[in-house]
Amino acid sequence: MIKLSRFCEDDVISFNLKGQTKDAIIAELVDLAANSQMVKNKEELLKAVLEREKLVTTGVGYGVAFPHAKTRAVKGIVIAFGRSNEGIDFDAMDRRPVHLFFLIAAPEDAIGAHLNVMAKLSYLMKSDKNRQKLMKAKYKEDLIEVLDSND
Repeated sequence: MIKLSRFCEDDVISFNLKGQTKDAIIAELVDLAANSQMVKNKEELLKAVLEREKLVTTGVGYGVAFPHAKTRAVKGIVIAFGRSNEGIDFDAMDRRPVHLFFLIAAPEDAIGAHLNVMAKLSYLMKSDKNRQKLMKAKYKEDLIEVLDSND
């Protein structure tokens, strides 16, 4: 079973995103991701994520969004996590505000791994219990516990 925590370093986590718009949140998440050694080019990553977001919203509902991109700007998979306590309009499929954001950046050639990460995150975020845990989380360990759980 894939351990998502290995893609989510300590300094790519924020429990208090400040952005009030979709683009501001994405920029904030990319700034977080750029703390990872895996990110080679922050501007290129931002551009790739914004382009991807234009195709179809990554706000999947239940207050969760998975903005993502496959790009040359990274040399390995990175998951940046951010929480907006107020919640923002992210054009989510269920029209509800989004609170939990997982930015997934993957190298262009990481097709299988990228999809596995998305699938596991989607699975974990279907659980109301996991979403509640992340809404209350204060420490990176709380996030890691959810990322590495199998329910």
